[in-house]
Amino acid sequence: MTDAPSRILVVDDEPSITEFVSYALKKEGYNADVVDNGEEALALAAKNSYDLFILDIMLPGIDGYELCRRLRAKTTVPVLFLSARDTELDKVVGLEIGGDDYLAKPFGVRELIARVRALLRRGSGGDYPGASNAVTASGITLDEDAHTAAGDKGEIDLTPREFELLASLMKSAGKVVSREDLLRDAWGWEYLTETKTVDTHIKRLRDKIQSAGYDPALVETVRGYGYRFKA
Repeated sequence: MTDAPSRILVVDDEPSITEFVSYALKKEGYNADVVDNGEEALALAAKNSYDLFILDIMLPGIDGYELCRRLRAKTTVPVLFLSARDTELDKVVGLEIGGDDYLAKPFGVRELIARVRALLRRGSGGDYPGASNAVTASGITLDEDAHTAAGDKGEIDLTPREFELLASLMKSAGKVVSREDLLRDAWGWEYLTETKTVDTHIKRLRDKIQSAGYDPALVETVRGYGYRFKA
């Protein structure tokens, strides 16, 4: 197994989706190439070595199904379909032509990354670099597989949204995370919520941290920008 980060090709013609997916992948330590059509995807796949393909179905020209068929003729690299078409028939067709998994839009960061990790493990026979599922900062360990956050004083009882916010902050411990990035991480790619919502949830997160016996000041406010978790 190589120490190089996994390389992923994302094929989607919606800029909001590709921006969100590439952001999420790169934040997890993966390398992500992005194209908006099947022709470019085939050209890159012939030139580069990828560990995973993420394909939209409704692409201009060569659609995602046909693109998957052509890729399957040359490689066994896992394929994850992304699509707003989420009927059972759509999923069955995608899997029958060679897809390995199917994720319906809209989706959140954690669901996307969980699917990516599973497919990379399946393709490699083990974990890939960039797929660490736990992070520790200021005496608290956040485990994404167990969906827990705990330290020497015990576990912090968090809602799913609070957990996502804490995960985003702890993964960038010591660095400022903007409200916009927190929206992306905790609310998913359709983050149309106002940034004030982040402030409300951060207050609740601090309350939960304090109730569990930890210092709520671990989550610092950086005025005019966002928040930072103490490293």
